[in-house]
Formats: sequence, C-alpha cells, structure tokens
Amino acid sequence: MIDVIGTDAGAPASLPAAQQALIKAADHLAAPKRLHPALLNWLGSDQPDLISSDDPRDLAASLKALPTTTAVVVLASGDPLWFGIGRSLSSRLGGAQLRFHPAPTALQLAFSRIGRPWQDASWVSLHGRDPAVLAPLLQKRPPALAVLTDPQQGGAETVRRILRSSGLEAGYSFWVCENLGHASERVLQLKSSDPLPENPASLLTVLLIAEPSAAPPLECLPLFGLEDGLYLQHADHPGLMTKREVRIQLLADLDLPKEGVLWDLGAGTGSVGLEALRLRPDLKLLAVEQRAGGAQLIQANAQRLGVTAEAVLEREVGALIREGLPKGLERPDRVVLGGGGRSRAALLMQVLTVLKPGGVVLIPLATLEALAELRPLLEQQGLAVQISQLQAWRGQPLSDGTRLAPMNPTLILKGTKSHR
Repeated sequence: MIDVIGTDAGAPASLPAAQQALIKAADHLAAPKRLHPALLNWLGSDQPDLISSDDPRDLAASLKALPTTTAVVVLASGDPLWFGIGRSLSSRLGGAQLRFHPAPTALQLAFSRIGRPWQDASWVSLHGRDPAVLAPLLQKRPPALAVLTDPQQGGAETVRRILRSSGLEAGYSFWVCENLGHASERVLQLKSSDPLPENPASLLTVLLIAEPSAAPPLECLPLFGLEDGLYLQHADHPGLMTKREVRIQLLADLDLPKEGVLWDLGAGTGSVGLEALRLRPDLKLLAVEQRAGGAQLIQANAQRLGVTAEAVLEREVGALIREGLPKGLERPDRVVLGGGGRSRAALLMQVLTVLKPGGVVLIPLATLEALAELRPLLEQQGLAVQISQLQAWRGQPLSDGTRLAPMNPTLILKGTKSHR
C-alpha cells in the first residue's frame, strides 16, 4: 500500500500525528526535491530512501519497481485528488494500491480567507490548458468561480483580460490569492482599475465572486448595446439573458416606431425591452416573465437604466392574453417572443390574433426544429417572413495574442403583418 499524504506549507511538522508516524515508518519517501533537505532535517537519523516526485511519470515508474512489502509514502500538495498528483498515480498504478490523505485545497483556503461559503462555487484549472476554456464558464455566470492560474499562460492577467472581454467585469469582484498557507501568503481584492501585483507568485488562485454591479451613471451609458454585466440577473439561472450582440440585432430588426406598444414576452432580465425604451422613450412596454422574481428583477434593471415600463407582469403569457391584458396594452405594434417552450406555436397564434396591422413579431431561436415549426405559421397567416442567423465571436486572450471565440448562433425569425 502506498500512502499519498496531502500537505500544507507547515508540513511535515503540521501534519496530524498519525500521518507523521506513516512518514517516519516509511522505507521510501517521495516528495519534491526542493523539500528533501527540510525532510532530512526533520527526520533526523532515521532516514528513508528519498525519491523525487517532480515528474509524475518518473515517480510512477520508481514506485512500480519497489517491492510490494515495503512501506511507501508520497507527499503531495493539498488534496492529491484535486488537480494533484493523485490522478496521475491512479491511472499508472491503479487505485487499489493507493491510500489518500487529503489536506485543505487551494480552493478551500482561498474561500476561507475571504470568509465566503463555497458550496456553490465552480472552479477551473488553467495549468497547461488553453485559457479560452474560461470564457464559456463565465457566460454561465457562476456565483463564484475559482481559477487556478498558470504563470506560463499569463497568470492573473489572462483571467482579467478574459473577464473584461466577456463584458462581465462589472458583475464580479476580483480576488488574487498568492502562496496560500505559506509565510508569504497574500490575498488582495482588486478593482478593475487597480494594477496586478508585481512579481506574482507561481502559486496563484483568482477568485471571481458575482456581485450586483453598482448602478452606472446614466450619462455614461450608451443608448443600447449595454454590456451584459450591467444587468442584474436571476440568482438561480445566471447567464440566462439575451447577449449583447443578439440584443443589438433584435433592436434593429424590430424597426421600432416612435410611439406604440411593445410586448417583451419571456423577457428574462428585461434587457431587450428596456433598451428599446432607451431608444424610443415614448413606447409603452409590457414585459412578461413567468419565472419567480422575474417582475422584481426587470423593475430593478429598469431603474438602473433610467426607464419605466408601462407594466411588468409575472405571469404565464398564454393565460395573460386569454384572461385580459392591462388597459392600453391589449394590441401590440411590436412583439419579441422569447421562451415559450413546447407551447410556443400556440402562443405565437395568440399573439398574431392581436398584433396590429403593420406590426412586427420577432422570435429569436436556438434550433432549426423551432424554426421549422414556427415559420409556416407566420406564412399561413399572411405575414411577410424574414429569416436570419446571427453568429458572433468575442476576442479572447491566447498566449501573447487574441483568438476569436464563437458564441452560440441565434436564428431570428421575423414576421411583418400587412397594413390591411
């Protein structure tokens, strides 16, 4: 049996007595070469055979060659099975020969230092990986994300650049955690304008903690095309919103009149309808979102953007149309139909019965099947149909350059009712 013992900065003296006893009883002790002098000093006269663990492949070969009757200990950092040497040893030696003794991980130490529970946290390691893997994780808007950085991939600077290029810098606090558990430990919370620490440590973890961004000064905001990170979002479904690039296209395709009624159905965060009000302040907006807390969220975002919706309702759209709409909002000039799921065809037919002559219904879609289902309905009702696909890319850091990372394509189905 090979005991793989996770350690902290104070090891071996800081280890529990049982683990110290395993080390002292070992015939062979594997550890990084930089720790060998300290281990020899701690062990004193009764010293085992020391093996370097710096190269996992060489270590596995050395361990395989040892008699099975000898006592073997491998010292690792933190939890050996969390981005540690445990995975390599298990794949090369088999789990039956290994017994693991975890110590606190960098993730646990980082969250303990800032005093935040971490049961909802996500994490990713960039060691030896393309940093671009971070971008799609950010688009899911995790409430907390720990990033194990790689100094060879730009370290914390790469994380900051990807966060910024994703348009989410305003929605996250940025923590740099260096040498956790060591005497040189340093934990810093940085603003977007703060420089990163000079000569950062190689053992560096970045924590991104989602926080409601401060309401920006209205005079500093563009009329439309606001960064995604400026919007408050559903805590249980972060990232579930119309992305900036798609939002801009939808606003263009709506051909917004100066006055009239706009329905934003399945409004989510309210981003499309609220930005339409910034462009056309005299429009009357009905925003409907059936998700619990949806109305409160949309109202909060409206306040941040300095606009006022005529009505924001937390209802199922089909039932709302059947049972009665707020006075003055019964017949729309423009409709954005999001969501709907399996009932979207029936919902579209309800919308078409009340859409004003010359009105426009706009439906962003994710699948070809949805397009095939809804397009014939528009044509059968005599609407002029237009179809487009929007495919956007966002620049993401790649080593010393920039790569274009694709976003999910969006199909946009547009129907325009005749004026007759």
